[in-house]
Amino acid sequence: MIREIEEKDYEKIYELGKELHENFKSIYPLEKIMENDYIHILVFTSENEILGFLTYTELQDTVDILDLVVEQNHRHQKIATGLLDYMITNVSPTSTIYLEVAVNNQHAIALYEKFGFEKIHTRKNYYGTEDAYVMERVSPNE
Repeated sequence: MIREIEEKDYEKIYELGKELHENFKSIYPLEKIMENDYIHILVFTSENEILGFLTYTELQDTVDILDLVVEQNHRHQKIATGLLDYMITNVSPTSTIYLEVAVNNQHAIALYEKFGFEKIHTRKNYYGTEDAYVMERVSPNE
C-alpha cells in the first residue's frame, strides 16, 4: 500500500534515510519539514511495515524528487516503481519532474528512463567526489 507519511512513521523513515545520509535525521527534521504543504513523503507499506519512501516537492508545475529509498532486503520488488508511478499519477498532469541521480547508479537510471526521464545535465562532484545526472520528465501533455 502507498500512502502519505504519518507522524508514527518518522522513526522508520529516519532509519531508512541513513542509507542516503548517515546524519539524515539532523538534515531532514521531519517534524519541521512536514509543516510545509509543498513537501510530500509517500511511504510504501506491506503488512504495516514501511519498506520504502519517496520525498518530493511540488510547486506550481515543477516537481523535484528529493529522495527515493527502498529497504535493502526489499529492492528489485517493484517498490520504487510503485512509488514513482503513484507520485506521477497524483501530481499535476502538466508538471515537469526533476531529480538527481548518481552517474553510477545504473538500476535507478534505468528505472527513471522507463518512466520517461531523460538526462539533461551532469553535476560534477554532486555527491562529494561523485557526479550526478540531472534528469527531467516533461509532462506528456506538452
